[in-house]
Amino acid sequence: MRRPHLPHRSRPSHRRPGTPAGVASAFLLVPALLGGLGGPDGSGETIALSGNEPGQHLDVTLARVVDPADPGPAPEPAAFTSGRLVAVQFRLENTGTAPYRDSPAKASHLLDADGRRFSGSNTTTGAGPVFPDTVTLAPGGSALGYVTFHLPNGAVLAAVQFALNAGLAYDVGHWSLP
Repeated sequence: MRRPHLPHRSRPSHRRPGTPAGVASAFLLVPALLGGLGGPDGSGETIALSGNEPGQHLDVTLARVVDPADPGPAPEPAAFTSGRLVAVQFRLENTGTAPYRDSPAKASHLLDADGRRFSGSNTTTGAGPVFPDTVTLAPGGSALGYVTFHLPNGAVLAAVQFALNAGLAYDVGHWSLP
C-alpha cells in the first residue's frame, strides 16, 4: 500500500528555549542586568556601582589587564607553584556620600571561558602597585591599583567582575574580555 504524498513542511525559523543559542542569549543578558557590559576588552570602561548601605557609590574603571603578569623582583614565597598570574588594574572613585572602606581584592573576580570563577588577591607583580588589604576613600576620593589573580596556564580570560561590600553587594560590575 502506498502512502499518500504530503506536502513538505518547513521547520520554524526560531529555536526552542533551551537550545544552545537560547542559552547563549541568556548568558549574555545576565551580565547586562548585573551592571552593564564594558567595551571589547573592558579597558577604560567605567561602571557606576552601589553598595548595600546608604551613600555607598563608586565609579569603577577597568584600566588595564596584564596577562601574564611577571611575578616581580621579589615574588612572595610559594605565591603559586603552577599556573600564571593575571593583574587587573582598577581606578576607584568614591561618588557617594559615605566613606568607601573595602578590600578591592575581595571585591574582584575573574571568570574564565569554562565558567570558573577566580578570587582576587594582593599578590605583588611587576605590573604595578597592588591595592592594600583595605582601601579607604572619602567622598570624592580616588585610587588606582592592581588586583592579582592566580589562574591555571590553560585558562582563557572571559570577564572581570567587581562588587562593593567585599564582593557581596547586589550591584555587580561586569567587563567582558576578548
